[in-house]
Amino acid sequence: MNHAERVKIAILCTLGPRSLNGETIAALDAHDVDLFRINLSHTAADEIDDVISLIRRHSATPICLDTEGPQVRCGPMAGETRLEAGGRVVLTSEEVLGTSDRFTLRPAAAIGQLRVGSVLSIDFDGAAIAITAVRDGSATAEVAAAGRVQSNRAVTVQPEPGLPALSEKDFAAVAVGARTGIAHYALSFADVAADVDRLRSLAPLGAHIIAKIESRSGLRHMDEIIAAADSVLIDRGDLSREVPIERVPYWQKTVVRRSNRWNRRVYVATNLLDSMVTSSTPTVAEANDLANTLLDGVHGLVLAAETAVGVDPVGAVALTRRMIAAFESATGTQAFADTADLETAREGSTSTPLAKEIADPF
Repeated sequence: MNHAERVKIAILCTLGPRSLNGETIAALDAHDVDLFRINLSHTAADEIDDVISLIRRHSATPICLDTEGPQVRCGPMAGETRLEAGGRVVLTSEEVLGTSDRFTLRPAAAIGQLRVGSVLSIDFDGAAIAITAVRDGSATAEVAAAGRVQSNRAVTVQPEPGLPALSEKDFAAVAVGARTGIAHYALSFADVAADVDRLRSLAPLGAHIIAKIESRSGLRHMDEIIAAADSVLIDRGDLSREVPIERVPYWQKTVVRRSNRWNRRVYVATNLLDSMVTSSTPTVAEANDLANTLLDGVHGLVLAAETAVGVDPVGAVALTRRMIAAFESATGTQAFADTADLETAREGSTSTPLAKEIADPF
């Protein structure tokens, strides 16, 4: 993207337990949020209507329904459960309150995709287990690496299970969206262009489809996915479960560059201000990451846990808006200044924009 054109950089704000109330929604709206995101992975099908109504009572900001897609998750757990290396655990398609001995794997069809030798990694820092036996509706696994298991956490399965691009909940949610006039839909784990086409065929005519690239297949087919979508979102967190974490920054730059080449708006999600889940301020490293993401040429930033479960959702949005303003101010001076400007500044002159900013950075 040519930022000299001064296209507005959008903030996509995920609503969750901490922010899904009238007062916070109104406050977020006052900070110029561009799109409210409903994460269907954490929203029950029978709650979607009520969530949409709540948002609309307090804001006219557009809403995006973000599908759960083919992601595998564990079911509800009895608090934070720990699996110890060498232990055994049973996975079931039945809905049970999970323990260290037995827990649910969702969707139910995922159990049928497991094979002896399949390896499951739970969340980012959770346990890893290897399947040793599979029966109708259940599987037994040995704990290969100790770790935590918490309710509704993402599970990475290798080899990848062949699950459909849209879940039953996604079908129901899109139908609710069509009935209530929702115009934005995000497709999680877009693997091929046909996945984008499938969601578009279900969404209302003229709906805006955001394809999320967050899997190895999505990377392999990124050009066809980008071409089929209206916008693109790279979810760095889910992608880091599938590719080595040291490669994620370079895939981010590649997806952003390709999206701009296809003239598609592109957004980046996950861990932008992760410290603000538990703190009122981010780290300097996070500020640098956010700034460099903007310099990559993105059109928008997605706040997820920061606004869904963070201690200060409004503060996270306000900080993001200030970071965007700083970027817009700096790109005409610091970021793209030429060597002559820098040398002039070093010599003490204040005749150029960069020199003035160095002389008086406040």
